[in-house]
Amino acid sequence: MKGVTAETRKPSVLVFDVNETLIDIDALAPVFDGLFGDPRVLREWFGQLVMYSMTVTMSGSYVDFVTLGRSVLRMLGDVHRVAVGSDDLERLAQSMRTMQAHADVAEGLTTLAERGYRLVTLTNSPPSSGAPTPLEHAGLAAHFERQFSVDTFGVFKPATRLYTGVAAELGVMPADCMMVAAHIWDTMGAQAAGMSAAFIARPGNAVLPVDSLPRPTLVAADLIELAGLLD
Repeated sequence: MKGVTAETRKPSVLVFDVNETLIDIDALAPVFDGLFGDPRVLREWFGQLVMYSMTVTMSGSYVDFVTLGRSVLRMLGDVHRVAVGSDDLERLAQSMRTMQAHADVAEGLTTLAERGYRLVTLTNSPPSSGAPTPLEHAGLAAHFERQFSVDTFGVFKPATRLYTGVAAELGVMPADCMMVAAHIWDTMGAQAAGMSAAFIARPGNAVLPVDSLPRPTLVAADLIELAGLLD
């Protein structure tokens, strides 16, 4: 896969998405299997959650990602005619707090930090209120200089002011940053804000093949391969 070339500005800051990019959301599948009798409803729920987060931002409203996630689960219960109770909502919330990292992540982050990159995260999820964050639970938090949440800005990805806001907080230009994400809607938002972008091809995700739309600067199977491409 194509690496950084002389024509590509090498980033000094890598901005990581969290859900799917670093953390394996397939760990939530048993919750959906137990509730709906089909683990594939996880992907339906996540897709609807992303769609409604974008809808909330485009309509000028805001509600935090956890609240929205619970509400989308209840909505899917109505669609599938499955009763979703408070215990089910708590089971989902607890499972989300304790998801594990993808197997390549710790090694990839260590390598990137050793090579001098500044590492931060930008997630749709709100800050944790006392309990360990998913990154802390997965043993990843120490790798990152800062953990940014869209909750601070009151809009969801891929609103461009999130990416420019992160760059401003770090005292750099957007062009100094590379967004690292497993979702093309995230990489496109970052690129629209002036960042470069690396797409991590996690299972269930792929590059959108539209020639007139921005393609990721880099495409990698995982963070270990990304480190090689940035070398």
